[in-house]
Amino acid sequence: MNIRKNDVVKIITGAGNGKEGKVLRVFPEKNTVTVQGIHLVWKHLKRNQQYPHGARIQREAPVQISNVQLLCTNCHKPTRINYKITPDGTKMRTCKKCLQPIAEL
Repeated sequence: MNIRKNDVVKIITGAGNGKEGKVLRVFPEKNTVTVQGIHLVWKHLKRNQQYPHGARIQREAPVQISNVQLLCTNCHKPTRINYKITPDGTKMRTCKKCLQPIAEL
């Protein structure tokens, strides 16, 4: 899975097409990610001590990973990811467009 938590992604298909946001959670077993401010749904809560009259809250729902694309931290364009092995043996993600390493946030 190429996308990690705290990466900035752009939605490339669907209702949120063109919007950008930070990845909050990644679900590799379902191939979905939760993006901040994208794909908001209403959650209805029953009455409890915190909400004595019940509540309707908006929260982010997961988005298919095929519908998002990583934004490069250097060229600020949606890109695919290339992996390079550094001389010290660590694996590094690089942008396919500008060939620069993608900075970890």
